[in-house]
Amino acid sequence: MNPTIQALFDRKSVRVFTGQPITPEDKALILQAAAMAPTAGNQQLYTILDITDQSLREELVKTCDNQPFIAKADMVLIFCADCKKWYDAFSLAGCQPRKPGVGDLTLAMADALIAAQNAVVAAESLGIGSCYIGDITENCEQQRALLHLPKYVYPACMLVFGYPTEQQKNRPKPPRAPMDTIVHQNGYHEMGAEELERMLSRNVSGENTYENWIHAFCRRKYNSDFSREMTRSVEVYLEDFR
Repeated sequence: MNPTIQALFDRKSVRVFTGQPITPEDKALILQAAAMAPTAGNQQLYTILDITDQSLREELVKTCDNQPFIAKADMVLIFCADCKKWYDAFSLAGCQPRKPGVGDLTLAMADALIAAQNAVVAAESLGIGSCYIGDITENCEQQRALLHLPKYVYPACMLVFGYPTEQQKNRPKPPRAPMDTIVHQNGYHEMGAEELERMLSRNVSGENTYENWIHAFCRRKYNSDFSREMTRSVEVYLEDFR
């Protein structure tokens, strides 16, 4: 296994950092690696927000499900799907563009998330840990105000970076699903109850049962208040594209 693939196998979310600063050179490399990501038509349909203001980081803790490690990370980046800059360029050049639609947002989301993963892989190669913060899509009104997000700009994801503590380095990576439940040949295969239980049973430990685990997980994640708020906020953002 070559070093790149080994790094992909080893990488896990890091939420506790040593406090060792990321050098300006390494930060620049991570950002440049993000910009080298594959992109639709070389449009780079994203904008990266580099959050350096500590008071703003503290506010993001509150608006992102009260996760204090956000404020303790050495680097915080928000990858925005950006349909505005090309629309503005077309308009200012007199091209009479149509307004951005949901399809444009989908393409920009893909661009933004591919760039984000490039940043994650680059950081990992430098010994710098990272963690995706999906909660940036919650609380649309507050996030828009905090980050000055205009129409046609959507916060696809937030990433926090820092050097992991020894405890974080040694923490086992959660197991992934069996490959035959992830890879379907030539078309989508709808799985039944037994296959789905086999796919998810990796999460069940000790004397717990699959039934107890999946009910608890559904309550904690899928039916949770933050999940409902995320859905509401996404609907608000989507109104711009309809």
